[in-house]
Amino acid sequence: MGQSKRLLFVALVPPENIQNQVTEIKEYFATKYNSSRALRSVPHITLQPPFKWPTENLAVLQECLQTCAQKCSAFPITLSGFSAFPPRVIYINVVKTPELLKIQKDLIGFTETTLGIVHPPSKIRPFSPHVTVAFRDLTKTNFRAAWLEFRERSLHFEFMASQLTLLIHNGKRWDICNEFPFRGFQKY
Repeated sequence: MGQSKRLLFVALVPPENIQNQVTEIKEYFATKYNSSRALRSVPHITLQPPFKWPTENLAVLQECLQTCAQKCSAFPITLSGFSAFPPRVIYINVVKTPELLKIQKDLIGFTETTLGIVHPPSKIRPFSPHVTVAFRDLTKTNFRAAWLEFRERSLHFEFMASQLTLLIHNGKRWDICNEFPFRGFQKY
């Protein structure tokens, strides 16, 4: 009998009040620009891109993420304005801080050495932290119109990143599978 594998990824998820406001922006893109795929997950900053993992070994993965999270301290995140990966993706820009760059690099290194999870594009592409609001289902025409509307729009949120979040794909959307608090934080 073969092992069943699920798609998972590891992210930083903002607090609920910011999630709600970002989700409103995603809903606007779905309504006005017919781009709804970004609504398939909670607003997040991807640290470890999607990978396949055997569901039977989920506990091993979660133990490793718990260990990794306990090596981290909470740090501030700033979301500032909009940016894009033309011709399809519009996102909220995440300010690249040394702490954010370090946690992403440490997590990628840790999951590779501990679990054998490798994401080849991450080895050649620099980390570009972002919160997607319009995804690859945005047509090129709608991208141009939406980018004209959003490129100068201001947006500013700050929050403390205090945990890693593991998301799992259920076949239709991404669900939060588990959360791993950083050192000094309790899970409620």
